[in-house]
Amino acid sequence: MNRRKFITIAGGSIAIGAAAAYLLSDKHNLVRAAQDHQDSSKILLRPDEREILYLASLAPSGHNTQPWFVRYIEPYHWIIGNDKSRWLPAVDPTQRETILSIGTFLQNLEYAAGSLGYDCVFTLLAGSNQDENVMDVILRRTGKTSNPVIKKIQLRRTVRSNYLNNVLKEQDKIFLTAEDSGFIHYIPNTAKEHQWLNEQTIESNRIQAYREAAQTELANWIRFSSKDAAAHLDGLTLAGMEIEGIPGWYLRNFYGKEQVMKKSFREQSIDKVVKQVSQSAGWLLITSKDQSLISLLETGKRMQRLFLKIRERNIAIHPMTQILEEAATNQSLNRSIGINEPVQFILRTGYLKEYPKPVTLRRPVEGFLVR
Repeated sequence: MNRRKFITIAGGSIAIGAAAAYLLSDKHNLVRAAQDHQDSSKILLRPDEREILYLASLAPSGHNTQPWFVRYIEPYHWIIGNDKSRWLPAVDPTQRETILSIGTFLQNLEYAAGSLGYDCVFTLLAGSNQDENVMDVILRRTGKTSNPVIKKIQLRRTVRSNYLNNVLKEQDKIFLTAEDSGFIHYIPNTAKEHQWLNEQTIESNRIQAYREAAQTELANWIRFSSKDAAAHLDGLTLAGMEIEGIPGWYLRNFYGKEQVMKKSFREQSIDKVVKQVSQSAGWLLITSKDQSLISLLETGKRMQRLFLKIRERNIAIHPMTQILEEAATNQSLNRSIGINEPVQFILRTGYLKEYPKPVTLRRPVEGFLVR
């Protein structure tokens, strides 16, 4: 065989091999629309019970851990619980963020129940952030519907990129904050406090990226491959992190936990934060009366009410909580921004030209339902 013929055959073989490898690879991010929501629970739920609980589960949570369970007592009577297996001890050692997330779940549940003609009777069960049973809820049929927000719950999404730098219009600022006046604070990108928040968000992300426990925890909740995402239906997927195209294909097929611990991944993550904070209309900070369990639950509900408003104004919010999670940055937060009350959420905000569809995964109801 002459050299030219060998090169031709070899080149063709490489091309065929590469094409075959691509065809056999993980080519597309798994998104919520592609999920099979069929349940096979041994607990026989009424159709409206199942819908209410699934809508409640579309609430946000840190690393998309979905840290709740529902104990089924009887029809329309449940206990909302705190799932210890889904805690984030490295970044949330007191379970403050966990309770905030359960608060967002409760707000969704209340809205969904109202939309289907039920009132919720809540009874607080927990005395601390670590208690397993948090809230008893009984649904009572009212015969009338209220809060028609099901579509808003279904379409709610965290957007991380492509923010415009226009400050919020006064009418939009009033629309977002009026219902919870005194607890939601807007810091525009023209304020000196905005620059401090930008700088400290970058710094706290840098600290966290090189804190081994926090980075290991992050690695455990990233779902690189579609197979891994489908197996868990939670965590940080590439679609949720807005990594698409060739970079997404590469990460799905060649990345795992060990790559997250490498310096290159940590530095790229910090660079991404630098880019993100350069795009915004400013920051929205949500405060609470105090650090009690009931205040945290109410603050989680407050944040979810805000989250369900923003899409109709083409406004996005991106929770960036690292300042609160790192002692070196948290200790000077209130003094630097001129707010006395405890800050529970730090949300980058901005207008979007176009709102993308929700993509983060959710467990089916059977995945968090227990006896």
